Amino acid sequence: MGLDVDWAVRWLTLSAQAMAEHREELIELDRPIGDSDHGENMDRGFKAVMLKIAETPPETAGAALKLTAMTLMSKVGGAAGPLYGTAFLRAATALGEAADIDAATLASAFQAARDGIVARGKAESGDKTMVDAWTPAVDAAAAAAGDSDVHKVLAAAAEAAEAGAVSTDPMLARKGRASYLGERSIGHRDPGAVSSALILRAAVGAAE
Repeated sequence: MGLDVDWAVRWLTLSAQAMAEHREELIELDRPIGDSDHGENMDRGFKAVMLKIAETPPETAGAALKLTAMTLMSKVGGAAGPLYGTAFLRAATALGEAADIDAATLASAFQAARDGIVARGKAESGDKTMVDAWTPAVDAAAAAAGDSDVHKVLAAAAEAAEAGAVSTDPMLARKGRASYLGERSIGHRDPGAVSSALILRAAVGAAE
């Protein structure tokens, strides 16, 4: 059994809860290397997503992710809005009209999301950005997809993203506002990588 629109809506709901719960943490992570607004922006953006879903309940998982993409692009400031918007839009395109998402399709959607982030932000692994959470997540999801178990794909992606976020601590930022700090960016965790890990962990919770 794969994943459906109900899972997608639960995923977005749990993501919104995570952004609210971790709002202050994300703000504090962003304070030394950004604009101190990542937590506020993500919380506001996902609250807006919840309102849109309530107004127009999506009929497919792809539609839910497309609605999320458009809402985040319009409601989230800074770099996060365009990056997450592109990620969800690319994932929505990968899912298409599928009513039942299998492991391979799920892994492909995660890869499409990551590729969208890379295309939009021009960042690579090691640049101390959300890509450092997404790329290991994509690799882990692809490896787990061979078992044809969507739950294994979700869990592998979330665990890899969480480890990837932690891995940004010693990195020198090479992209975004943090890159202006040079050596002073070392020792700080990237807030975008952390919010990415929170979103991917929410996807696991939605399937349980």
